Amino acid sequence: MRYMIICLLLTFSLGSQAQQFIHEGQIEYEMRVNNHKTFGDGIFSEMFKDKIPQFSTYYYTLSFSDNKGLYKFKSQDEKGKLPWGDQNLDDNIWFSDYNSGNFIDQKFVFDDVYLLSDSMMKIDWKLVPNETREIAGFNCRKAVGKIFDSVYVFAFYTDEITVSGGPMGIHGLPGMILGITVPRMYTSWIATKLQLNGFDPKEIKAPTKGKKKKATELRLNVEKVAKDWGSWGQQSVWNIFL
Repeated sequence: MRYMIICLLLTFSLGSQAQQFIHEGQIEYEMRVNNHKTFGDGIFSEMFKDKIPQFSTYYYTLSFSDNKGLYKFKSQDEKGKLPWGDQNLDDNIWFSDYNSGNFIDQKFVFDDVYLLSDSMMKIDWKLVPNETREIAGFNCRKAVGKIFDSVYVFAFYTDEITVSGGPMGIHGLPGMILGITVPRMYTSWIATKLQLNGFDPKEIKAPTKGKKKKATELRLNVEKVAKDWGSWGQQSVWNIFL
């Protein structure tokens, strides 16, 4: 009898440890862009394809705590740098409050820094049963969503991290998104590691730099300017407001 009780307690203890969930930490994402595809087809794109690397790789961090997230640029792979440089990457910061459903982002747009605020984008998600993938040591489930009315997003999320967030403004799944592919943007994001210590949760706060503007208002202005830029203009709009 005593032996059975010890076994039951041990089983309960191990089960409790297995059910531990993560509420705060810092995730590093690798973002990979196919530059040749981004520029599309035509004379303009053909002029550039032999002058730029086919792929560029960037690294970002998402710090999360208290159901809030701060996503920002960390570094870039030197081999994939574009000839004109990837300027002002540090000026782009995403702050998301998953409780209120609002965001405050700092964005570099047309030589100006803006402080954009609005409600977080609504994403119509559909969960894909029986399709999983391991990312950064986590077992992740697949979901398919749609942004900007017609752009499909393929995501993998884990419910072991309780925050319903992800890279940039992507959110809304029952757990943290660790992998994303957006085919029409020729871009993918994948988590490479999770850090539970060594970051300050107090730094997860909204940026304050830039001209204050509603994101929906600025987006309308940018779309008017970029409407004659073809595929590259469309890509620009998506990149700015994702």
